Amino acid sequence: MDFNTYSEFFKEILDGNNTTAPYDDAHFVEYVKLNASRQNRWIKTGVLSPELINTIEKIKDEQHWVLITEPWCGDASHSVPFIAKMTELNPNIKLEIQLRDSNNSEIDKYLTNGGKSIPILVVRNSNNKDLFVWGPRPAVCQEIFLEMKQKDLTLEEQKVVLQNWYNHDKGVSIQAELNEQISAHL
Repeated sequence: MDFNTYSEFFKEILDGNNTTAPYDDAHFVEYVKLNASRQNRWIKTGVLSPELINTIEKIKDEQHWVLITEPWCGDASHSVPFIAKMTELNPNIKLEIQLRDSNNSEIDKYLTNGGKSIPILVVRNSNNKDLFVWGPRPAVCQEIFLEMKQKDLTLEEQKVVLQNWYNHDKGVSIQAELNEQISAHL
């Protein structure tokens, strides 16, 4: 699916028009509601750096960006909007969003420490060869997450810390990391 279809999927869930698991669970619907708000905020206010814009504009060969995610994923709500904005800058980039929990998802090829962590971005060349894989969150945020797990913080405590980190970072880290990866494959 493309980004517009993905955004519409949020609306379907929130309107009660999609109640397939896990969206038949009120807790997951609440996550979708929060994440829709976060995603919309970054679409409206997120700004791409001039360096990243310059790098993306240099992509001359076709690329296929596969983004594996789900509307219930909090980390995705902060990363997906920036990735979508990046792909809009260059017609050589085709974005395909795969739902992690669907049958056609490629998540099993891109596990993080044995788990199906998302979002995962797979950038491929025109020959369908993986150039690089990014995710599930910026490296600094991932370190914070792993430290919190070691300290046995509750899921709610972890969510607050991560949310505050993303709000403070404003997409700078994901842009820097992707700029470095894209530059290395020009």
